[in-house]
Amino acid sequence: MQRVTIDLGARSYPILIGPGLLDDGQALAEAVPARDVMVVTNEIVGPLYLDRLVRGLQGRRVETVLLPDGERHKTLETAGRILDAMVAARMNRDACVVALGGGVVGDVAGFAAACYQRGVDFVQVPTTLLAQVDSSVGGKTGVNHPGGKNLIGAFHQPRAVVSDTETLRSLPVRELRAGLAEVIKYGLVADLAFLGWLESNLAALLALEPAAVAHAVRRCCEIKAAIVAADEREHGARALLNLGHTFGHAIEAAAGYGEWLHGEAVGVGMLMAADLSRHLGWLGAADVERVRDLLHRAGLPSSAPPIGAARALELMAMDKKVLAGRIRLVLLARLGEGVVSGDCPAQALRETLSSHFGSGT
Repeated sequence: MQRVTIDLGARSYPILIGPGLLDDGQALAEAVPARDVMVVTNEIVGPLYLDRLVRGLQGRRVETVLLPDGERHKTLETAGRILDAMVAARMNRDACVVALGGGVVGDVAGFAAACYQRGVDFVQVPTTLLAQVDSSVGGKTGVNHPGGKNLIGAFHQPRAVVSDTETLRSLPVRELRAGLAEVIKYGLVADLAFLGWLESNLAALLALEPAAVAHAVRRCCEIKAAIVAADEREHGARALLNLGHTFGHAIEAAAGYGEWLHGEAVGVGMLMAADLSRHLGWLGAADVERVRDLLHRAGLPSSAPPIGAARALELMAMDKKVLAGRIRLVLLARLGEGVVSGDCPAQALRETLSSHFGSGT
């Protein structure tokens, strides 16, 4: 087992990474000390791992909520189901919510935990690559709204993250590839050496070779831990972790939540960010092709749906990074160094949107 610490003073917590952690009673006891536990999972992950987790939590009162699978269920109604279950189980403020699943389960369960009795503990037990390297870490919780992704939510840090890397073997190939988009993101915005490692070890990651997976998950968590510790509520540097997300969220909202996987949309969004960075003179054409090639080798789409530049801009204007009416974009000063830009020239942005989304409305 490997350990990465999110340093937030009194609210610091560990990320435990390794194979077989669902069966490690000692690790689970450290992560979940509460007597009353509400495990939130979904209809896909539950049959695979719920019994093992419950056995590992022996000696506690464990209740469960089984949610439908998919991004389209990341709603206030779904969060309400969790809250109803906690009320019905008469859980108090010393209870703990445990999220067993991918990013949707973690976001909704964490949001419910943030709301219940003004905040109870929760623990992330991520079972997808995307969740293990990104969404389970850092305390962002929330649900979607028809007007935009993650518009309703709260910062609510987990008390621990338990990443059993063996659970990745049950992922559909499409989900694994989508998770790689977030892995690639860390190299692009913060670590050129890691980007090079990914280029050399992508086949090993796709084959889920244990050493490669453990290194990738740990390195991503180390990068995110440093950024979150410096900027917990995304007032500055933490926005770098949203490379490709503003473009990607527009794709998800326009296509209908669930039609595109989050990582697929982010992958296209990162390519658009690289292209816009080239327009601004920050990247060369060879850099953009390097990004495109890595995404292609990861099996990720490189073409956006033809939603039209005007519609894309409308959806991007609802992004949470918009301040004072200005869209802030995460771009690349160079490969391995992200930058948050709030003054991107309008013409360059329009050209990028038109070339990728089409010029229609």
